[in-house]
Amino acid sequence: MSQSSSNLATHVQLPATRRLRIVHVVPAYFPAIRYGGPIRSVHALCKSLVERGHDVSVFTTSVDGPDDLDVPIGEPVHLDGVAVHYFKVPALRRLFWAPALAGRLRAALGQTDLIHLHSIFLWPTYVAARIAHRARIPYVVSPRGMLVREAIRRKSRLVKSAWIELVEKRTLAEAAGVHVTADLEAADVRALELKLPPMFCVPNGVFWPRKHLGLEAGPFADVAQPYALFLSRVDQKKGLDRLLRAWKSVKGLMLVVAGNDETGYTRELGEIVRREGIADRVRFVGAVSDDHKWALYEHAEMFVLASYTENFGNAVAEAMAMGCPVVITPEVGIARLVQEAGAGLVTDGEPSILAKTITALHLNEPQRRKLGSMGRRAAVERLSWEGVAEQMESEYRRILEPAGGHLSS
Repeated sequence: MSQSSSNLATHVQLPATRRLRIVHVVPAYFPAIRYGGPIRSVHALCKSLVERGHDVSVFTTSVDGPDDLDVPIGEPVHLDGVAVHYFKVPALRRLFWAPALAGRLRAALGQTDLIHLHSIFLWPTYVAARIAHRARIPYVVSPRGMLVREAIRRKSRLVKSAWIELVEKRTLAEAAGVHVTADLEAADVRALELKLPPMFCVPNGVFWPRKHLGLEAGPFADVAQPYALFLSRVDQKKGLDRLLRAWKSVKGLMLVVAGNDETGYTRELGEIVRREGIADRVRFVGAVSDDHKWALYEHAEMFVLASYTENFGNAVAEAMAMGCPVVITPEVGIARLVQEAGAGLVTDGEPSILAKTITALHLNEPQRRKLGSMGRRAAVERLSWEGVAEQMESEYRRILEPAGGHLSS
């Protein structure tokens, strides 16, 4: 894989203890959690880098679905030590077009060692890449699952293919590195057959509280038990259609579907529930707050995610951290780690096969206990944010060294 060296030429080697000055550019940011796992994972990474002694800034927009976050605009807001700069999107909202962001980013370059871009197909990534390249500041791109083949195929394939050719081909070629969260995502990026810089894999981490509200203390006290849990965005790529079709053959177990729905997909899923005759064994509970989701994980017999495509699977990691065994499809990026750790079952998403796997685990309590225990252990040993931030810092330092030092993909 080719090395993009033009961004590295003007940088001298940094001491291993030297504080890094890192700018992250992301279209939407915490607390806009409606956009799913990347919002949480990017903030957790930034927070953890601050805790390691680095100066971390975020340039983002105030977009929160059809509304805007109630935050100061254009001036830093300090969240967990991270200086977050929010900017308005006056038009082209779906592209997160925020011209004021570009001007402020240019002004910050004199105090920046490296820029980390999160997303593909959106204006902030495009403009930040061009600004960084002209200023000879190295930048890293994290596609966050947007370059997974199935995700491109299933939604706006022609538009995305054109955008890759006209915009992202250059963005990737001029980057100092591409960050992926799993081997599965790396394979999909390589399959595009683009000119790429070195690629490196650092997983998302997981945070879980030492104490949390009990199930009886929140809005889910009346959830029928035993239950299996789906907790993620209610979106077509999550495979809920095949999970619901599988549920016709799963007896004695409630399915709790939790998560926000930005596209109205729940209506289509409701039709599947009606046709399959499973309305008495499926409950849609809507969005779940951070305060109450941990109890849902803790009391579930298992967590199920039958995604068609998933670059990592943050919710899977959360379930593991809470000792909840997981059942996932091979298309979920964290599947390899789940298998290696013995934290759950990786199964085909075809409804009849999925149903047999879920039923077998439902009937095997000792296996559930073992899988849950191994999942918690893996979360502690392999998915702590402290360890993830250390890995990312190491990659940043390799980029900032004159000789590069990356492992080529």
